[in-house]
Amino acid sequence: MGWFGGVGMVVLMALVLAALVALVVVLARRAPQLPGQGGTARRILDERFARGEIDQEEYERRRDALTRAK
Repeated sequence: MGWFGGVGMVVLMALVLAALVALVVVLARRAPQLPGQGGTARRILDERFARGEIDQEEYERRRDALTRAK
């Protein structure tokens, strides 16, 4: 097979490995989030209040509505 064939095999294996890693990364990014991850309604509400997007009255009204919905 010669020296070129051996180098070609190494390059091919490196390409296959890189393709597999890329596939895993793409699939991991597209995977749906599990419960408890990301933004729950209460967490989003807390963040909006902390950023000043809503006032205390609105925060408490929405928090109470979320608590009643459970």
